[in-house]
This record gives sequence, C-alpha cells and structure tokens, in this order.
Amino acid sequence: MQKQSLDVVRGTLDVIILKTLSWGALHGYAIAQWIRQQTDEAILVEEGALYPALYRMEDKGWIEAEWGLSENNRRAKYYRLTPAGHERLASETRTWEHYAAAIAKILGATRGAQAVGH
Repeated sequence: MQKQSLDVVRGTLDVIILKTLSWGALHGYAIAQWIRQQTDEAILVEEGALYPALYRMEDKGWIEAEWGLSENNRRAKYYRLTPAGHERLASETRTWEHYAAAIAKILGATRGAQAVGH
C-alpha cells in the first residue's frame, strides 16, 4: 500500500503543536520534524502553515518564544508552552478524544441509516 501524506485538518495544527511542545522548548524546524517522525511521515507541516500557527498561538498566550542557538549553532527562535497553553492542550485533547470516539462509532457501524427511521 502506498503511503499518503495527510493534510492537517483545519483546527488540528494548534493541538498538534501544543502536544509537540509539551515536553519542552523547540524551534520551528524541530517541531515540524518531530511531527513528521511521530506520524511515520504521514503528516508533513509546511513552513507556510507552521509559522503563522506559532505566531497566532503566541498572540493568544498559549506559547512564548525566546532566541537561542540550535544544534547547528544557528540562531533560532525556541517556543515553549505557557500555563495557558497547558490548559488549552488539556481541553483540546479531551475534545479530540470525544471526536475520535464519535468517528470510530461511525466507521464501525454495522447497519445503515435506512435502519434508523423505520
């Protein structure tokens, strides 16, 4: 079976980034790499989506950033969760768990809709 790259569903990128940062501060490239590796390259976050999301979450107070040196000794902006970001991650995780359970029920259905109204 051929591997497909999955587009990040609108609204999921924030929670994915928050989860990625839950273990500590990372720069943008490392965030994208971790997501790619964790999903066996199924989810590829492009710079054009990643950085606007990081700036948006910084504006909302969920993450904060500071400049540091990367492992390549280059200047990089490192992002970390704020207390509000930890709260948002917990809330979004609960929401996604409920959503995933509901979708699983639909995908596991053993009878069609026509059986419901009769």
